[in-house]
Amino acid sequence: MESLTTIAALCFLMFVAYRGFSVILFAPLAALFAVAWVSPHHVLPFFSGIYMEKLVGFLKLYFPVFLLGAIFGKLIEISGFAKAITSRVVVLLGKNNAMLAVVAVCALLTYGGVSLFVAAFAVYPFAAELFKAADIPRRLIPGTIALGSFTFTMDALPGSPQIQNIIPTTFFHTTTWAAPKLGLFGALVVLTAGMAYLTYQRKRAARAKEGYGEDAALDPKGAGNPSSAAPDGPLPSPLLALLPLILVGSLNRVFTGVLPTLYPQSFDFAKLGVSQTAALDVSKLVAIWAVEGALLVGILTVVLSASRRVTPRFASSANLAVAGAMLAAVNTASEYGFGGIIAALPGFKVISELMSHAFSNPLISLAVTTTSLAGITGSASGGMSIALATMGQTYLSRATELGIPPEVLHRVAAMASGGMDTLPHNGAVITLLAVTGLSHRQSYLDIFAMTLIKTAAVFLVIAFFYLTHLY
Repeated sequence: MESLTTIAALCFLMFVAYRGFSVILFAPLAALFAVAWVSPHHVLPFFSGIYMEKLVGFLKLYFPVFLLGAIFGKLIEISGFAKAITSRVVVLLGKNNAMLAVVAVCALLTYGGVSLFVAAFAVYPFAAELFKAADIPRRLIPGTIALGSFTFTMDALPGSPQIQNIIPTTFFHTTTWAAPKLGLFGALVVLTAGMAYLTYQRKRAARAKEGYGEDAALDPKGAGNPSSAAPDGPLPSPLLALLPLILVGSLNRVFTGVLPTLYPQSFDFAKLGVSQTAALDVSKLVAIWAVEGALLVGILTVVLSASRRVTPRFASSANLAVAGAMLAAVNTASEYGFGGIIAALPGFKVISELMSHAFSNPLISLAVTTTSLAGITGSASGGMSIALATMGQTYLSRATELGIPPEVLHRVAAMASGGMDTLPHNGAVITLLAVTGLSHRQSYLDIFAMTLIKTAAVFLVIAFFYLTHLY
């Protein structure tokens, strides 16, 4: 019965997320319902001692990354840099490679630090123009943007500044550059299979004489409204537009190597006379500091190089970015707090033991658990946070016994989080369909194909590691 209560809480959270209700509100309710069923008088201590502690702990670590990433993405948009990059890629690849051009632009933006949501808004107008010129069905645009934004640049490519590649660093004491060979292999698998699928769908539509179809405008109430779009006028130089993205990627690598030489593994505040503050475990924070530092430099670069475009709308755009960052961060933190409570219940211990026995290999068990929870919660970062908060140490101990490096655990967890996360109730999926003016019935099948491809890629990465021992 205790195990059924735990499963019921997870299913309830998935249901309310699918129905569009706020996870911030319903994650604690679902978790506390499970506590009340087991022991009603434990509800308040569990809420304050576990849920709120986990929620605040998550925000303490990751909120600056959410905030800086949102501001950086918004500045890239209003400066016209996103439009300049998109236009240049379109010229280089041409309309005959419209799908590849859209994927390339999305990959450049997201790997350069632009959030997945901002990338969708920035790229859609140009994707629609390209698809119309090439007479490719408009219903294929969401799947194409999903391949470029929600897959290999999010969690496979080493050094990605996306939150899905940052969360494992605090559990496994790794960096965002963990297991580069596995990450590159996984990225190649996803990109190749994804493009093959999209090309097949394009040719199939051509044989059926299906053209672009009717156009649709952006939702005027959404984040892509004219007030936040890039201003009219001459576009910035593509090289100048790429500079902030290049700086974020390269400085993330530089800071990852430099910061450990500047600070000891443990920073003792008592030596400075601040006895009330506990010593800081710097090894858990290096990867986060590196991304934050790189994003700060990227933000300053955009502000200085495009001040005329950015300054008039900096305040309003920054307010939008802060609001978006707070919502995204608290959503994920709420799921993290939910995971903390679920992990403390007797029912979850039974479930975790069953999964451990079902999958004796820690990599496979980690992949299955993470991608399942990501699917249930509809969130890659939320599902991974729950999985690592509840079983991360167990996986690390078992992997150490088997001689599996923590870097491999990092890459598998990150890629698995981006596996089944894009089910119909996923926030990024709902936003992408809203931006393109399409419905689940029209376009979700192609997004789900990307979901299956990136889920399968995780297990191919695991097989690649055991066959080659490369990571």
